[in-house]
Amino acid sequence: MDLNLGIEYEAFREEVAAFLAESWRPRTPGGDRLRQERAFRTLATQRGYLYRRYPRRYGGGEQPDDALKEQIIREELAKAGAPGEINSGGSKLLAPTLLSWGQDWQKERFLRAALHGEEIWCQGYSEPGAGSDLASIRTRAELDGDAWVINGQKIWTSNAAQADFMFALVRTEPDAPKHRGISYILLDMRAEGVTVRPLRQMTGESEFNEVFLDNVRTPADWIVGERGQGWQVSRTTLSFERAAVNPPPFIDALLQRLKDVARRRTRDGRPLIECTDIQQRIAEIEGYAMAHRYSVMRQVSMDSVGQDPGAAALCNKLVGTDIGQMIARLSQEMIGEEGLLMPAPGTSRENMDDVFWVMRSSSVAIAGGTSNIQRNIIAERALDLPREGKPA
Repeated sequence: MDLNLGIEYEAFREEVAAFLAESWRPRTPGGDRLRQERAFRTLATQRGYLYRRYPRRYGGGEQPDDALKEQIIREELAKAGAPGEINSGGSKLLAPTLLSWGQDWQKERFLRAALHGEEIWCQGYSEPGAGSDLASIRTRAELDGDAWVINGQKIWTSNAAQADFMFALVRTEPDAPKHRGISYILLDMRAEGVTVRPLRQMTGESEFNEVFLDNVRTPADWIVGERGQGWQVSRTTLSFERAAVNPPPFIDALLQRLKDVARRRTRDGRPLIECTDIQQRIAEIEGYAMAHRYSVMRQVSMDSVGQDPGAAALCNKLVGTDIGQMIARLSQEMIGEEGLLMPAPGTSRENMDDVFWVMRSSSVAIAGGTSNIQRNIIAERALDLPREGKPA
């Protein structure tokens, strides 16, 4: 694999670096951080560095597809500590789905605000009886004049308490086969009949929620794609969700955090980072992380010349998840017995963060679809193995 991108792309890298040097001043003393980031994102979008695939009329940079340029932009933003595209359900999940499937008026109404975080979206997929098997959802929507009337329950809904809107999978054709009777519908979280209840996690936080929908009315034209076509639409959303779980830059950040834990924790008066067995474990994990990083780079290189990376692209989420779990397990071992208890009052912020981080780590094997579901996808779509059998 040739890691030299050539004269054109290295010139583009210099262009991006110069823009960042001129336009981004990290953590301006006394400044408003959020306002600074918003102004930077606006300027970067106007210059075509952010939201490149989206037309300018929808708040995008409107640039030709170029995987290598997008990779260069991500790398240079990370080096400069500059904010990239907003990482939210609206920007990362709904927006690309609307761009592919939405009606023109839906794009006009929702895209710009979703991309730039002006309106917050949550995802209404999972239900108490339909997690990994999303096609088993029971939440139903019936057409009543000019509105859909929705009844059902969603669970594990991130940020539902703060969300303005939800994009949801609902059953509109009860007599159709389960994959064909689903529609992809948008709804207002402030509508009458929407109830949000927080789910307390073992960290004491309530990032997830359960959402009850009781005769919630949403306009008939707030359906994305055709009626009964929701399963196909949802696969677009899921593909972007899986790509966002544990990419190489995130794994690199986790590795750095792992090393910080090893520096702070001690054994017999020595920092763990100096112990041979810990060094070997960290080196092993870093080897997996490097292989993941270079695999993704190879896929980007193939994509840039119109080649299909094939099965490798389906493995990214699973590999990133496995590495994240390896990092969490070693962190748990280094934290030791302290990690079995809720941090006591007076615990240092660093030690508390270490414990909470390990607690949260289990979620990486679930977000965007469980690891076992991902293995089934790889087996069936990439390896052409028969579908998993079902008990009689």
